[in-house]
Amino acid sequence: MERLRWTWIWLPPFAGAASLLFGAISIPPLLLGIVLIATVLAAVHHAELIAHKVGEPFGTFLLALAVTVIEVGLILTLMLQGKAGAETLARDTVFSAVMIILNGLIGAFILFGALRHREQSFQQVGVSASLATLCTLTVLTLVLPNFAASAGPFYAPSQLAFVAIVSLLLYLTFVMVQTVRHRDYFLPPEEAAADLEAHAPPPSGRQTLLSGLLLVACLVEVVLLAKALAPAIEEGVAGAGLPHAVVGVVIAALVLLPESVAAVRAAMANRLQTSLNLALGSALATIGLTIPAVAVLSLFQGLPLALGLDSRGIVLLSLTLLVATQSLATARTTVLQGVVHLVIFGVFVFTTLVP
Repeated sequence: MERLRWTWIWLPPFAGAASLLFGAISIPPLLLGIVLIATVLAAVHHAELIAHKVGEPFGTFLLALAVTVIEVGLILTLMLQGKAGAETLARDTVFSAVMIILNGLIGAFILFGALRHREQSFQQVGVSASLATLCTLTVLTLVLPNFAASAGPFYAPSQLAFVAIVSLLLYLTFVMVQTVRHRDYFLPPEEAAADLEAHAPPPSGRQTLLSGLLLVACLVEVVLLAKALAPAIEEGVAGAGLPHAVVGVVIAALVLLPESVAAVRAAMANRLQTSLNLALGSALATIGLTIPAVAVLSLFQGLPLALGLDSRGIVLLSLTLLVATQSLATARTTVLQGVVHLVIFGVFVFTTLVP
């Protein structure tokens, strides 16, 4: 059993690295996909080990931050390549990530958690603070460009710089509140504390350091493997006659896999607060870090950056934010909330496939 555990810890990162090194020899997309899934599961294992060591909400924050930083690097790299659609890449990726997180991911872990535990609880004050911050960030970055800029969906350079600074300051303020000033707002409620105390003893410092290094390696490999799979995905989408926006949705889903698996597993273990911290923290980091980064690149490189959503996107985003604030307003969740969010996610996917 110990040998199997160490094989699981070491094999996926090395398999991912080997796939990237020998990617030029045309590794079949199916094999790359299998390696990607194994690397995702290994990343979740290391993230959960670190979270168990540092405690909440630091564990979920570290995973969300690590994935988002690497995702930002991927977006910046693709933007600098200057391919067709580069000006809308950041917008499409951020919007897809928000819809996947707030509808697909939250709907899934609420539904699965409710099926196992009937009803689950969480800290209302922390979730409300997260949603208020998220609503502000999404409207400023994805909706306001259509109405505040004369060349919407493009912000004027001064407007783009201002929104980038405000977004980063708002995200940093949220992080300070979550991890320092009001950390207790984001901890599990008292009735779930017994489940947390039943966990195995925390890992040693050496184990935590090793898992931290392997987590970073796994996350880098997840993004690079997703990028390597992008051409095959584009060919498949084009061959099926689907809109090019589907590529962004698929890549966003692949990048979010580690957080998604971790969030669903936490909800199944009756740790809904951990799942919500991870999901909402990921959505906030996606906007609060991505938009300032691409704004700086756009301003200094003179690259066009379209941020404003079309009318369909604005309607779906507005519905998502409204339903999220209502379904998470009682500090308790049931099957109904999960189904509602999944229905909205289904509408998002269907209208993307059939615009």
